[in-house]
Amino acid sequence: MEYIRLNNGVKMPMLGYGVYQIEEKECEQCVSKALEVGYRLIDTAQAYLNEQAVGQAIAQSAVAREDIFLTTKVWVSNAGYEKTKLSLEKSLENLQTNYLDLVLIHQALNDYYGTYQALTEYYQQGKIRVIGVSNFYSDRLVDLAEFSTVTPAINQVKLHPFYQQKELRKIMTEYDITPEAWSPLAEGKNDLFNHKLLSTIGQKYHKTAAQVTLRYLTQLGVVVIPKTVHPERMVENFSIFDFQLTEIELEQLAQLDNHQTLFMDHHNPEVVKELTKLGKVETMDK
Repeated sequence: MEYIRLNNGVKMPMLGYGVYQIEEKECEQCVSKALEVGYRLIDTAQAYLNEQAVGQAIAQSAVAREDIFLTTKVWVSNAGYEKTKLSLEKSLENLQTNYLDLVLIHQALNDYYGTYQALTEYYQQGKIRVIGVSNFYSDRLVDLAEFSTVTPAINQVKLHPFYQQKELRKIMTEYDITPEAWSPLAEGKNDLFNHKLLSTIGQKYHKTAAQVTLRYLTQLGVVVIPKTVHPERMVENFSIFDFQLTEIELEQLAQLDNHQTLFMDHHNPEVVKELTKLGKVETMDK
């Protein structure tokens, strides 16, 4: 495993396991397997409705809690100072822990300033080791960073070979904010798993297109959290630190960026409307 040092000095694994869209009844088994494979970064969220399964898997694991980097996210319906604090207590209960390694604001919607105030308070109390944001584009990221006493350490965004977020990453570098990629494998779109360039480079190292993709992003300094429910894929995704892409290969892969999101464009007003609707659905008591 490789690690990155965040802007507050905390070390974070460069590769983790994401549980988005994994139903609770299957999630516990998947997280248990991921920990067995060697994953130590586990990424969940209040809106995924599987925090309890993640907490149960961690509680039953032979891996010590302090060796696991546990992430959750505050959903839009729990935004605001008071509601965020209540939701954090519920997340701590669901995850069967007395502290969280990383908590993110899930969307730049609703009262995210109040949410960040609550996260900052929990951070200062030692209940959260790292705080950050998710799906914040450059304008809102700069706004929050400029007017907060604690600069976000992470911005988790959609980032994959065909949508590399180069301009956003420049802004993040300016504020020493680490990028974290959700759906780093682009959900397989653009035939990523059989992509000619990715596959050709992979043949050189006896790696798959997916492994080349994950290695490319980690070499750029991007934390990745691929999701799979298949044990063999967990092993495959985890096995990316035994080879190094050359500068020429990095330049070739940089050319894959066509600036197309391929799914869920957070700049699209219709997408924002749908997220706003979801934000009116209570998640805290589920």
